[in-house]
Amino acid sequence: MSTYKYTLSIVFLLVFTTFHQAIAQDRLLSLEEAKSLALSNNKKIKKADKTIEAAKAAKSSVYASDKPFVEASGMGVHVGDPLNTLLPEFFANASLGVTQVIYAGGKINTAKQMSSTAVDLYTSQKELTDSEVLLNVETTYWQIINVKSKVELANKYKALLTELLKDLTNSYNAGIIYKNDVLRVQVQLNQAELDLTKAKDGLKLLKLKMAQLTGMPNIDFLVKDTISNDVILLDEVSQSTAIDNRPEIKMLKKAVEIEELQSKILEADRKPTIGLNVSGIYANGKQINFTDGSNDLTSYYGLLNVNIPIFDWGSRKKKVKEQEFKVEAQKLELEETEELLSLQIQNAYLELQQAIQKVEITEKSLQQADENLRLNQDRFDVGTVTGKDVLEAQVLWQQAYSDVIDAIANYRISEANYKKAIGDFK
Repeated sequence: MSTYKYTLSIVFLLVFTTFHQAIAQDRLLSLEEAKSLALSNNKKIKKADKTIEAAKAAKSSVYASDKPFVEASGMGVHVGDPLNTLLPEFFANASLGVTQVIYAGGKINTAKQMSSTAVDLYTSQKELTDSEVLLNVETTYWQIINVKSKVELANKYKALLTELLKDLTNSYNAGIIYKNDVLRVQVQLNQAELDLTKAKDGLKLLKLKMAQLTGMPNIDFLVKDTISNDVILLDEVSQSTAIDNRPEIKMLKKAVEIEELQSKILEADRKPTIGLNVSGIYANGKQINFTDGSNDLTSYYGLLNVNIPIFDWGSRKKKVKEQEFKVEAQKLELEETEELLSLQIQNAYLELQQAIQKVEITEKSLQQADENLRLNQDRFDVGTVTGKDVLEAQVLWQQAYSDVIDAIANYRISEANYKKAIGDFK
């Protein structure tokens, strides 16, 4: 029986340990998953969603404005002396009215168009917000990859320095070299340790930023990708197509449309408006019916209201003129933005080309630095060069390796920038 209990305890312990390790394991985050999380959880994107919902609610309200309005009211009255000689001391009445706008100079239909256009504008604004957040996510992601690779490089560099320090210490103890040769490597090793600490701190800050962008509750995650040199130059797209794809242009076009519709509404203010109201009335009170002296009174009335603007010292006309200038100003802003975006697209493509060239150059430099380090290490092993020569070769190798890491991360970010510039960033 005791053996059974002991075996059961061992099984339970193994299961618990496995489960705990599975929970404690850091989450593996891919770029696509980070983007998906941002689209679902980012505060800016959620705010843009709510703005669209508000615009849709406003649209529904405007579309109901040409329907009949039904209103009901009730009132109870108590009058004292001497009014009670003319009216019942206590009475109550209720009314039900229906109001219908018959003609408003086209203002209602124009307002409907404006509300629909506003929904389109805020939809384009959300598209812009999405692209900005996703670019921020991708930039942060590749920065994390960059710093993570720098941490790995720092550990490799420390290993090289540690091995060199060991060899030089042995030579110094044997009286072959001076102490300053050893100190020189120790100083470089201390700097490598400091650089490693800075890289780890930077990695933590970037992971905190990623958590904020994606809505993750903590920074217990690892990035899936690594720095790789599979760089390609994207095809350059047509300027006009790229500009038309930009949400900024879609927004400005909708803004121009709204300003033009606003002009129509101001024009409609100069036209007559016609409205019809039909109301029914019921009253109850002592001898409230003045025709037969009964305690009940029912009746109805109809109103046709016609409002015709005649003279306002040119106020409405000047408002229309003011709005025309606003429309022209909005069109000029659209044209200027198209020009600026054209420059931005060209600049983004140029930066992408430069990023690819930089990757090629830094990789070539790394190959040369790697060969230089190997040759110096071989010569040091046979005693034809000094530790200082090996140290200089290691420093050159570390810098070349670091430049490659920066160049590839910069290429990935430049590629994302270009995709956003041409309106093709998902």
